Amino acid sequence: MGPSLDPTLDDVPVTRAGAFEAWVEALRARHMEALTFTEIRKGVVALSRIYVEERNRIGNNVFDGAGKRAAFACFYSPLHYLLVRHIVEELGAHNPPPSRIVDLGCGLMAASAAWAHTCDRESKLVGVDLSAWAVAEARSSLGPLGLRAKLIQGRIDKAPVPRRKEALVAAFAVNELAEDARERLLRRLVDSRQRGASVLIIEPIARRANRWWEEWSNVFTAQGGQADEWRFPVELPQFVAELDRASGLNHRELSGRSLFLSPSQTPC
Repeated sequence: MGPSLDPTLDDVPVTRAGAFEAWVEALRARHMEALTFTEIRKGVVALSRIYVEERNRIGNNVFDGAGKRAAFACFYSPLHYLLVRHIVEELGAHNPPPSRIVDLGCGLMAASAAWAHTCDRESKLVGVDLSAWAVAEARSSLGPLGLRAKLIQGRIDKAPVPRRKEALVAAFAVNELAEDARERLLRRLVDSRQRGASVLIIEPIARRANRWWEEWSNVFTAQGGQADEWRFPVELPQFVAELDRASGLNHRELSGRSLFLSPSQTPC
C-alpha cells in the first residue's frame, strides 16, 4: 500500500514576482557555503556526462557526491523549472488550475513549482522521490518559491496518483524506471486521467529511438492526448549562466519532449 497523498496543508500564497530568481540565489548561497564554484562546476560536468552518455544507468549516481548534488540543485533544477514552465504555458495546462499537483521523481520540486507558478490560484503540491537527499533538499529549499509541499520518500511507481481536478507531472523520471515499473505506472496514469486528472510526462529529446517512449506516445495519443517536442531560447539566471559557460555547455536554447493528457470529459 502506497503512502497517503491527502495531506492537510495550510494555504500559502504563491509569490510569483521574483520567486524563481530568489530560489536560484538561495540554492547558490546554500551550496557555496561548503563548496567552491570550481567544485560545483566539476559536478555539472560530471552530471552532464551521466545524462548524455550513461542515462540508462543514472540511478543514485546523480546524488553520490557533494559536487553533483550541488550541480543538480543549482544548475539542472533551474533548467528543469524553465523548461517545464514553458511547456505548461504552451500546452495551456494551467487553465483551469489544478487543485493539486503530484510530482513523481520530484527532485527539488522544480517541475511542480513551475506548473504552480503558471496558475492564477494556488495549487497544493505533493512530491515523491526515492532519494532521501532530494526529499530533504526540496523541503529546505521551497520557501523562496512561495510554495509548500507534502514530500514523500518512496518509489514513484507505487505512489497513489491524482484524480479529478488534479494533475501529475513526471519530469526526467520515467526513463529511470525498470520496464515492469514503467508498465505499471502507465496503466495507473491512464486510469488517473479517466478519473479527471491531467498527466504530463517530460523527458530529454533522445538521440536514439526509445522503445518505451514510442509505446507511451501511442497510448497517450490513442487516449486523445498529444506528444510534442520543444525548443526555445532562454535567458538563464546569472549563476546558472556562469556555470553553463565554465562547464563548456551551451544552454541558450532548452529542449525536451512531452506527453500530455488533459482531463477526461467524463471522469469516473
